Amino acid sequence: MRLTFLGTGTSMGIPIVGCHCPVCTSTDPRNRRMRTAALVRHAGQSLLIDAGPDLRMQALAAHIDALDAVLLTHAHFDHVAGLDDLRPLTMQAGALPIFGRPDTLTDIRRRFDYAFVDSSKGSSRPALELCPITGPFTIGPTQIIPFDIPHGTWMINGYRIGNLGYVTDAGAVPEAARALLRDLDVLVLNALRFEPHPTHLSLDQALAVIADLRPRRALLVHMTHSFDHATVSAQLPSGVELAYDGLEVEVMETG
Repeated sequence: MRLTFLGTGTSMGIPIVGCHCPVCTSTDPRNRRMRTAALVRHAGQSLLIDAGPDLRMQALAAHIDALDAVLLTHAHFDHVAGLDDLRPLTMQAGALPIFGRPDTLTDIRRRFDYAFVDSSKGSSRPALELCPITGPFTIGPTQIIPFDIPHGTWMINGYRIGNLGYVTDAGAVPEAARALLRDLDVLVLNALRFEPHPTHLSLDQALAVIADLRPRRALLVHMTHSFDHATVSAQLPSGVELAYDGLEVEVMETG
């Protein structure tokens, strides 16, 4: 299994419009963070996790020319606003399965209503097949185990795919989710900033979760401009890294 980080930033991305801080003006390409999303390639399939407003540029950078499904964590703008950019792929291959919580998909149908009604002759729209998640499911040979993650007043999805655990926008990682995230080869986890936040894990909180779960490798995402890549990376424990846009990692079949 191969995991590609398409984006590792927060809802405003890095650099932030109008900001002239050292990270936003950095020449280190690892400090340029599009909105958080990832691509999982496994058993000949390509699975997209989240489709934020940077999806077009992310897909071009990762040379995505086909997808088998999209897994949505939740319906916040920075995770779904790029669904319309899937049009070229669905025009070639037909309806694309979009997996998510029932409430997430209700929001998608409302926001992208034009994709689910008859359109004017000659117009184009993404062909999306909404697939509500009610428990573990498979996409071809790939088994996916969803689990609940609190994000403020929202409940969103994390995913376990083989020995990969993927969690973003978590305000906490409850024990039921931790039980599904043990014995991992790779854990992806959000770490917003140094200071506590009401709806996202801070760096210290994320490190405490990682110390409990003890994956072979942990990669942090959904980071603000608080984190200079080189500076923070030098302070992290062994086995923990800041992910960066374009990073590709192999996920071992056995943890």
